[in-house]
Amino acid sequence: MGLEDKIPGGIMLTTVEGLVGQLRQQSVWPVTFGLACCAIEMMAVGTPDYDIARFGMERFAATPRQADLMIVAGRVSQKMAPVVRQVYDQMPNTKWVISMGVCASSGGMFNNYAIVQGVDHIVPVDIYLPGCPPRPEMLLNAVLELQRQIREFKFSVNREEAARAAEAAAMNAVPTHQMKGLLA
Repeated sequence: MGLEDKIPGGIMLTTVEGLVGQLRQQSVWPVTFGLACCAIEMMAVGTPDYDIARFGMERFAATPRQADLMIVAGRVSQKMAPVVRQVYDQMPNTKWVISMGVCASSGGMFNNYAIVQGVDHIVPVDIYLPGCPPRPEMLLNAVLELQRQIREFKFSVNREEAARAAEAAAMNAVPTHQMKGLLA
């Protein structure tokens, strides 16, 4: 004898937050930031074999002003780091970042002065995608996980403040070259 019994069939009850989450998860437009071999795998996701259009991402934006997801694919050099940050800053809010590949996530095998040891030192990252290079199926899985995060995103959370806090924590972190391992 609940409310469900009194409502005719074909009517769905939800919250505004739930409805907006469902709509936003299916309308994510990524901006491509392919820097190395991972970019080839990212391009493969757009082909008919994998068809990222099934998830509402068929339009890879050529400009950051029309995108709300940045996929950083590959190693980020020190010279490229300001460009990555500039593209991120030009994206409208709310914005999301996927770090694709071990080089973007942690510098990979390039533990030297020329490569940034993790793109999270430049921009806040929402999803880390491991692999060298990660397969297109793994990127699709990361997209599904990001869509789950977007769907469950609460309006009451101030994302800008949370992003600033995460960015400050990343900037205050000990650089990788100064870290002492287990053998030190």
